[in-house]
Amino acid sequence: MPSLVLSAWSAISPYGVGNEPLRQGLAEGRDALVPLDREQHEAPFARAGLVPGFTAAEYVGKKGTRTMDRVTALAVTAVGGLVGVVAEELAERPEQTALVLGTGSGSVQSIMDFTKDSLTGERPYHVEAARFPNTVMNRAAGQSAIWHHIKGPNTTVAGGSLTGLLALSYALRLHRGGHCGRVLCGAAEEFSTQRAWLEWHGRAEEERKTPLGEGAAVFLVEPAEEAAAAGRTALARVAGVRFRAYRTPDGAREALTTCVRETLEAAGASPASVRFVAPLGGGGKRAAEEEQAVTDALPGARPDWLRLRGLLGDTSAAATALQLAAVLAAAGERGLGPGEAALVTGVEQDGQVGCAVFTGA
Repeated sequence: MPSLVLSAWSAISPYGVGNEPLRQGLAEGRDALVPLDREQHEAPFARAGLVPGFTAAEYVGKKGTRTMDRVTALAVTAVGGLVGVVAEELAERPEQTALVLGTGSGSVQSIMDFTKDSLTGERPYHVEAARFPNTVMNRAAGQSAIWHHIKGPNTTVAGGSLTGLLALSYALRLHRGGHCGRVLCGAAEEFSTQRAWLEWHGRAEEERKTPLGEGAAVFLVEPAEEAAAAGRTALARVAGVRFRAYRTPDGAREALTTCVRETLEAAGASPASVRFVAPLGGGGKRAAEEEQAVTDALPGARPDWLRLRGLLGDTSAAATALQLAAVLAAAGERGLGPGEAALVTGVEQDGQVGCAVFTGA
């Protein structure tokens, strides 16, 4: 099978729209969390990681975006950051470019607002029909494809904080199954008052200190030879993505240690070659167990740790995608070097761990 590489990426984060704000913010170690406007957001958190000044009208355009919700606008904008890179391929064979986009529950705000209108209106059917599509989970992926004329397979993946890795895993299978020539793959998440309250009630007490964040990251996944033929730099080779389940809270550490070891071994990468580690850093005990598991799996290694959660907040469905974006930002314009590897990890509270290994192409 052809070696699949990441040859371009596009990110939107609480640092701003585009790759450079993320690169600069992480290099400075700057906190991107801001106080919430209580008049706009009656949320239980005092701060949040919001994309500054972001609106659909500003970044997508005024035409056709009146009813576009925030997560869809974030996704359309992030995907748009890569469309220029594959413009020639889209013009010649748009059906050969696939889109795999991860999301949480779609737009929680859109779902709740639409439901509220059906309950509080004079009649249940007195709702704005144009807003109904926003309640469907694949709205963001569908609009991104329509907006940018991407006609290949279109898939929405949802899996909590591991969504970005799950989307990448699906993208690899989609390509290796012969369904497309390249994949735009990533994840997006929005901040809203409704999501804030759901997260608050779903967390343990010690996890409520971490504010929420939002953002999106999308990557171009393609065969190494096609990237070279198009003059694109192979920033990293996708060496492996794996997941494991654990049954008890104490089982997460062992499950992730095994997951990382097996993925590195299958990739032919040694623990000492790992230059970057980007952990999810979930709330409470899970964060410490995740870091200890990685340390156990990388004896003697001294990687650079890229910890985003404290800088951007809990970006939920977009978290592992933004972790990968952080790796590429740290690696620089030429990507991972020969003999270097990077690791993205996550521990979900529902009993799943995951990791992805990337090597120099």
